[in-house]
Amino acid sequence: MNKRHLTALPALGLAGALVLTGCAGGTDDADGGDNAAEEMGTITMGFLPAWTDGLSTAYLLEDQLGKLGYDIEMEEVVDAGPLYTALASGDVDMYPSAWSEVTHAEYMEEYGDDIEDLGAYYDGAVLTIAVPEYVTDINSLEDLAANADMFGGQIIGIEPGAGLTAATQDSMIPAYGLDDYELVTSSTAGMLTALDTAVAAEEPIVVTLWRPFWAYAEWPMKDLEDPQGAMGDAESLHFLGTTGFAEEFPEAAEYIGKIKLDDDQYGALEGLVTSDEWEGDPEGAVDAWLEEYGDQVDWLITE
Repeated sequence: MNKRHLTALPALGLAGALVLTGCAGGTDDADGGDNAAEEMGTITMGFLPAWTDGLSTAYLLEDQLGKLGYDIEMEEVVDAGPLYTALASGDVDMYPSAWSEVTHAEYMEEYGDDIEDLGAYYDGAVLTIAVPEYVTDINSLEDLAANADMFGGQIIGIEPGAGLTAATQDSMIPAYGLDDYELVTSSTAGMLTALDTAVAAEEPIVVTLWRPFWAYAEWPMKDLEDPQGAMGDAESLHFLGTTGFAEEFPEAAEYIGKIKLDDDQYGALEGLVTSDEWEGDPEGAVDAWLEEYGDQVDWLITE
């Protein structure tokens, strides 16, 4: 793990307490905001810094919408439930990476009337159960029941309140008859530490993961086949706005709807933002990504 910083990553979690803290002052701090930003308006971006998909896209949007002429305020929120609440109430204008179709469908059912879908930037996001590639005899969730001893009877998970945890505990384990397993929950950082230790020793381990996630670039992992579909359907990752966003910020809404990232482009963006090289400097990580991948996308604003 020499390229990543393992902070708490409560990925795909459920509701917690709301904490909004300004963490960036937009794109025109030097002179208090130029006339263009005042004309275009201020967009408040609510995101969860521990969820690296939203962290990455939030700073990408800060860069791009700033170049379009908007003033961007970055607000850190502690969990998904409070973020949907803040978005629906208008306390934040945007959520830059929502798992709104499947994983967080309950939030859309509750708050969807007060939220605008601004478009999907990534297709094929999934919740997964995975093992290292060197565990050659295990290729499907159906293989786990007869091999509990190989993994010490444990599936290493993330936060107890996460949507991924609920899918594993309430759907996958009963579907495949994994009564001899315990789902061990703590934190995403704890899961990644356990994974790193096991891979270094080439020991068997089975963990809860999701795609897209930088862990797949860090360790040689394979997703276990899920013939019963117990982990849920694939979904797209969306940009969401509070009701009235497109009317208030029409140029931003039109631009946001054009953004698309493939696996390589997204993986590189998340990889740079979470790397030790750019720790504490997500804007620098975005600049590095733009320099390397900017010519691969047709929606980029360069000036």
